[in-house]
Amino acid sequence: MSRYRVAFHQDGYYHIYNRGASHGRIFLEDENYLFLLRQVKQYAQALGIATIAYCLLPNHYHFLLRQDGNHAAGLLPQRVFNSYSKAFNRRYERTGTLFEGPYRTIPVTSEGYLLHLCRYIHANPVRHGLVQRLEEWPYSNYPEWMGLRDGVLWDQAFVQAHFPDRASYGRWVWEYVCGESELPEDLARYLEILDG
Repeated sequence: MSRYRVAFHQDGYYHIYNRGASHGRIFLEDENYLFLLRQVKQYAQALGIATIAYCLLPNHYHFLLRQDGNHAAGLLPQRVFNSYSKAFNRRYERTGTLFEGPYRTIPVTSEGYLLHLCRYIHANPVRHGLVQRLEEWPYSNYPEWMGLRDGVLWDQAFVQAHFPDRASYGRWVWEYVCGESELPEDLARYLEILDG
């Protein structure tokens, strides 16, 4: 569950995120990432929840979700990460908590916040030094957004409506990676807390 009550509603956007306990790794090999993405696909389709942007990193994750139906968007991380934690613990013969705590949910309250959150999520692999180029990280839907890979965990209509020029979006994300673009003050403060 989320750390505080979030009122989920149809057509609402939500930033869902968490990290490993003691900042530890939550993905140890490629199959871990792929298992989780299969779970997201399965539950997102069943619950009517759209995956707008995501990025899985070795010790944390970010999802931007939209609730398209009557099922609360918070059901997706509950089901996915409960299943993932159990499978991870079985596979590596471990016990105890995998995550720092319950997943966190932040409702997206403005269009500007929504757009900046997309680039924040997609910029993570380069900002954390995992790859040199955004499209090199396989556990993000940035390649789908840029037309470099086919996939189902993205909303093409959302991308076309908000970012009709893929090249401009790519430059905009890269400007953030390079520190050449200022974030809105409220988002910058919030992201500082996340990076904390």
